[in-house]
Amino acid sequence: MADTWIRITLAASGVVVTMAGAVMHVLPGPGPGLPVLLVGLALLAAGVIALGVDHPRR
Repeated sequence: MADTWIRITLAASGVVVTMAGAVMHVLPGPGPGLPVLLVGLALLAAGVIALGVDHPRR
């Protein structure tokens, strides 16, 4: 059960980092918007894939 919560936390943190990267990319000013956006998408994808792999088949 703890593994599931770790994977959910990974996906949720990916959502937060993706939103932060998108905001940094869109707003004017200096900032590493695109790399943060890509890291967020990678975290989100890793969390969703890990949850999908762990899901029992019906």
